[in-house]
Formats: sequence, structure tokens, C-alpha cells
Amino acid sequence: MLTVGNFDGLHVGHQEILRIVTERARARDGEAAVYTFEPHPRKVLRPAQAPKLLTTLEQKLERIDAAGVDVAIVEPFDAEFARRSAEDFVREVLHARIGPREVYVGYDFRFGHDREGSMRTLTELGPHLGFAVTIVPEVTVGGRDVNSTRIRELLGEGRVEEARELLGRPYCVRGSVVEGDRRGRTLGFPTVNLAPENEVLPALGVYAGRLRVLGAAAGAELPAVVNVGRRPTFKEGGEVLAEAHVIDWSGDLYGQRVEIGFLHHLRDERRFPDVEALRRQIEADRDAARQRLGAG
Repeated sequence: MLTVGNFDGLHVGHQEILRIVTERARARDGEAAVYTFEPHPRKVLRPAQAPKLLTTLEQKLERIDAAGVDVAIVEPFDAEFARRSAEDFVREVLHARIGPREVYVGYDFRFGHDREGSMRTLTELGPHLGFAVTIVPEVTVGGRDVNSTRIRELLGEGRVEEARELLGRPYCVRGSVVEGDRRGRTLGFPTVNLAPENEVLPALGVYAGRLRVLGAAAGAELPAVVNVGRRPTFKEGGEVLAEAHVIDWSGDLYGQRVEIGFLHHLRDERRFPDVEALRRQIEADRDAARQRLGAG
């Protein structure tokens, strides 16, 4: 049983497709497979119009595995591959290379050169080639279709709680912990400074979240206050930084890879008249985050 798509974000709509595919595979004593692309096709075909992606390939494959999928096929997408017609893609790739018994795709799936292929192309060719095609209808939340574009919009507005509903989990950003300017330490609130691997950060502001160490040092999720911003109290027009103060914890994470989950928006970023006013606000942010996260 096979599904095909980009699956950026692995939101609840994608999860429904994976659920159906894995259930059908178990029922028919077969394997559930996902066929996806790297990089995103629009990054090759129309780089200026390509969306910023919600998930890294690592995150996407982890979510696919967690859904119970047996096989994940990652197709290297380049200009040569993009020249394939929709019919060639179905015949030469899906049928000849993979040979599925059943194919499941989302209602808005398009493929092939210039996105010429549609649901109709699949449903017409599939039976002739020996596989059934099922179009999975849209999934809605709050009466609206779930899609990656909507999630990016919500994150861009700092509405991480609503984005979480569409994702089925908190939005998470991964990256390595790098050396900062240590201002947080001088304020009494040392921070973990992140070099983000994800292309999307939530809107500038302060959030209650959780930090998880990845790799060999992986452990429990830790409650944190997360700041995404330019630090306007110290400098105007600075670069956007992501940093987290882990609540009631001390240690050294330099060089480690971590994942930060954004659970609640606490406030927008703003400039404070002096460092002491900022310190008092950070203390209030920590207390608010502790309360929202149930961290004591």
C-alpha cells in the first residue's frame, strides 16, 4: 500500500492518509510505504516561490516511522526528474519501480511535468496497470481545511496553539546549541541559543515551550521560556534569534542538538526602557510559562 506526496509538516490531514495506508497494509498482510521528495519540488522549479518548510527531512521521516509505515522512499528531486510527464511518472516510477497494489493520495495531489497530473490521471491509469487508487478527502479542523500553508500563516502570527491543533502536536524547531553573548546569564536567566535547522520560526515573541536534547544525550522534555526576537532592548535591527531559558535547570548544552516545542504564546516582543525592566519581565515570563506548562 503506497501513498505519495511532499507531506511537509505531517499535519493531521497527512496523518489520516498514513493511518489509512497502514491499516490497509495490515489488513492485507502487506507493507505500508510512503514515497516523497527531497528537496521540495518547488525549490527546484520555482525557488523564489518555494514555501518555507515546516519540517526537516529528519523530522518528516521520524513522524512517518512513528505512524507505523514500513518503508519510506525519498526521491532525489532535480530538473531531470521534473521533466517526466505525469503518465511516465505513473508507469515508470509508481508501477514499474514500486509496484503497489493500492495507492492513496490526498484530494489536492498534483504531479508530473508542470503539475499536469491529477487525481483523474491516477484513477484512469491505475486500474490498467493493476493497482487501485483511493482519493482521501480533506480533513478539517474548526470547519477549515488543514494544510501546510495555513499552518505557516498561524505560526507567522504567533498562534502556536492553533497551529498545534492542525499539526496534532506542538510545532518544533531543531538545531545545534551555539555560543551566545551571555546576556541572559548576566540577567540571571541563562539561555540556550539555537542555530535553527527548520526554515520556519514562529512570530517574534515569547512562548512557553519544552526543550528536548537529541542524540545520545537524549532525555526528558524540559519546561522552558522561549524567545524569538531581535533583542531590541540592546540593539535595533538585530538578526532574529531563537533562545530558550530552561526553567529550574542548570547545565551545559553547547554543541548538542536540541528540539524546542512551542506550546503557548505569552506575549509579543517589545523594547524595555532599561535592563532592570527587562529582567523583571523575564522573571514574569518564567512564572507565566511555569504556570502554563504545569512545571511547578
